[in-house]
Amino acid sequence: KKSEISGVMAKAGIKPKSICHAKKWSDEIENLYRFQQAGYRDEVEYKQVKQVDTVECWAETGFVKKLQRRDNTFYYYNKQRECEDREVHKVKVYMY
Repeated sequence: KKSEISGVMAKAGIKPKSICHAKKWSDEIENLYRFQQAGYRDEVEYKQVKQVDTVECWAETGFVKKLQRRDNTFYYYNKQRECEDREVHKVKVYMY
């Protein structure tokens, strides 16, 4: 359901209103970390730029599996957590 909402937002070209930094790790922060590593704000911006409706995720964990960077190279991610505790504060959370 959440990715349906981000798909609608991407088509509408909605921009974030504010930003804050993550305080503790969660599934959502893990996925934001992966999008930001690949050079995007979040799933909404990824869908806007790449013109895709869905993002490939691991069925077991729901984490992002594969992302295409702006230069068309791919990032592949593991099933398990990749964002370490010392990296969590670097993750930006955008509010729409």
